[in-house]
Amino acid sequence: MDFNALYHANFKLLDDAVSDWSTLVDHLVDLKKDAEDGLHKAALNADWVGVNAQVSKQFIGKTAGEFGDAHTQATTIRNILRDTRDELKAFHQQLTGAVARGEQKNLTVINSGDGKFTVMSSTRPDWSSDPSGKTGGADQKDVDALRDEIQGILSRATESDNSAKTVLMALVDQARMGFSDARYEDRDAAATAVKEADEMAALAKKDPDDLSVKDFDRLNAGLKKYHDDPLFSERFAKDLGPEKTLSFWANVSDSQVSPEINRERREQLGDLQKNLSLTLASASRSDTADMTEWKRHMVDISGQDVGGKRGGIFGYQVMSNLMRVGDYDDDFMKQYGKSLMEKERQLTHDGDHTAWQRMGFSPYLNRMKGGDSGFDPLSGYLQGLSHNPGAATDFFNDDFIPKDGDHKKAVSNFKYLFEDRDWPHESNNDLSRGESDDGRNNLAAALEAATTGHPAGELPTYDTPAHTPGQAKLFENIVSSISDDNGRLTDHSFMSDSMGQIASEYLPDIDRATTDVDRHPGKNDAAGQAAWERLQKLYPVQGAAAEVNHSDVSRFLFAVGQDPQGYAAVEVGQKKYMANLLEYHLNPDLPENQRPDHDMELTVRDIARHSGQVSGTLAMGRNEAVAGPADQKDKDFDHSVAQWKNLLSGTVGTGVGVGTSFIASPAVGAGVGGAAGTATSMMLEELFKDAEGSAKDDAGPRIGKDWENGNQANMKYTSAAAFNAAKQYHLNGDVATWAEQSSSQGFLEGGGYMERVGAELVTDI
Repeated sequence: MDFNALYHANFKLLDDAVSDWSTLVDHLVDLKKDAEDGLHKAALNADWVGVNAQVSKQFIGKTAGEFGDAHTQATTIRNILRDTRDELKAFHQQLTGAVARGEQKNLTVINSGDGKFTVMSSTRPDWSSDPSGKTGGADQKDVDALRDEIQGILSRATESDNSAKTVLMALVDQARMGFSDARYEDRDAAATAVKEADEMAALAKKDPDDLSVKDFDRLNAGLKKYHDDPLFSERFAKDLGPEKTLSFWANVSDSQVSPEINRERREQLGDLQKNLSLTLASASRSDTADMTEWKRHMVDISGQDVGGKRGGIFGYQVMSNLMRVGDYDDDFMKQYGKSLMEKERQLTHDGDHTAWQRMGFSPYLNRMKGGDSGFDPLSGYLQGLSHNPGAATDFFNDDFIPKDGDHKKAVSNFKYLFEDRDWPHESNNDLSRGESDDGRNNLAAALEAATTGHPAGELPTYDTPAHTPGQAKLFENIVSSISDDNGRLTDHSFMSDSMGQIASEYLPDIDRATTDVDRHPGKNDAAGQAAWERLQKLYPVQGAAAEVNHSDVSRFLFAVGQDPQGYAAVEVGQKKYMANLLEYHLNPDLPENQRPDHDMELTVRDIARHSGQVSGTLAMGRNEAVAGPADQKDKDFDHSVAQWKNLLSGTVGTGVGVGTSFIASPAVGAGVGGAAGTATSMMLEELFKDAEGSAKDDAGPRIGKDWENGNQANMKYTSAAAFNAAKQYHLNGDVATWAEQSSSQGFLEGGGYMERVGAELVTDI
């Protein structure tokens, strides 16, 4: 800090800047509220169709969110400027006070140029004749003390000024376009985050022989505290660099390289892996030039040896294990995945052989408790994709083997991984020596994210975008693949929970398929055109519709229905969807051009019948699973249904079907349709109350063991849904009777149809 600049400082411009930013913050509060309450909520309530459903609605949601980020960033900048101004004003007062005190001791401070200063003793000509004998001036001790005091003030002012510059530049660099959501209450908090990042990176850079248990604890605690801090994460990743990132985890996770840490902190290694992963994920979302280069370089070197002390480990094997948690940047995940699959193709000779097989002496690169060893990089990467829907959709639709001279037909990443890959045998990392299914299970979770548009294991929300063509195409491929070979799912039943969730979010498409209506009638086929238009109104779809046929859907549902969690996701979801659909179509305020029929009875009967067909097909799958000695499984089905009922009955506004249909989905219908969803939320608890009782005490006949009881339960559920919907709108007529009769018809049809199209799959019904 320049002595002259601080001593003669004029803070008017800085005061004006703080005042202007404060005014901007106040205005942005109003704009943020208007964007959320007006723009965003209006978008959620709008009737989007076609491309608008996939693009405009999502764009408006992101635009509204930018106002929130703008407010956050403006507030942070204002806070930093205000703190810095207040500190500099304090330093200015300290400096002028020190100079004034020096003058009282006959000391003069002189600006010597280039920001430097000199402290000199003051002298006067008459001091030489002073009768007291004093010669005037000051002691050298006083000169040195004032010099040191002033230098300390200038140093602290310089640190304040420089740290403000550092954090402000880092803050605005975070987002190349738009605004950063980094939030800091004051300048010191932001500066501390940057300082901590430097210290944590220095620890991670240590030679593994020099990394003590104390260092490990300090690093783990720092990453845990700051992994979501944007400035910390970016600075840490930049300081550490891609090479050191890979070598650090390869060394610290290897008991042969870091024996003391693995002995003393083995239980904490999984926490460090998680905290490091979250930190790198946060850093990857930064738009700084340094992070752009970091991501490019990480992709480039992942196919090389990581340079760890043991050696023989590819960068992919390390980095994929640092992707298991956190939301990484989409583009980085896509480029990394493309590069990883090129390596997979090379090592497997176009998928003809197995790669990444762990040997007994190989290190455990995944330290997440109870997980796989981490030696197969696809397992960790797929787990990362399960948190990253956008990247997951593109990845599975991308080519593993493109169509070229040697290959007459392209092989997608989905087909290769779901159908063709020879997965390496994996062991659990908890030393139980058991076989691990994590790879395929992570594949299922990644497919869930890729087809639904939200992270696996979560329910969709109002903001979940409508299905895109890429998502719908992937769902079509999943249905077709499992229909072609049920064993792809039933031999790996642990994948069924994800498949059930996927199916529950494509119920309008599934119900359309059960009607057998031709989606592509000829131009001269007036009857066919009318039937297709009616079906589109009966099961309205927002966004891209998946084209699946009745036979494939039945075989797919039969496979999903053989697992308790898969069965419950679709069965409970279908009942809630059916109830919302009835509410939607029975609403007297529904515009005439959105009604499939002028005959209310026909509409009710069709909805109930096709819903019954889905339940009948699922019941066939359930019976297949419980046939024979595995009687205990029947209770598992009841228990899973009870769990799903508890989950969905209390979540009006979330649930199955969101992003696929306008109003007619359980999620969208509950929030957008006004009264729609009111009866549904009360009904779901009533419909499935018996399931919980059966799960607890095995009371009464069990659906899966008694086909007739399954039909009776389906009739009861559907009749109750129709009755509640009609009661809500004060409608007369035999609505409940129509629904009950047609649901029974559909249930029986679903079972009979499955026996015809999947006779080779049904062993004992």
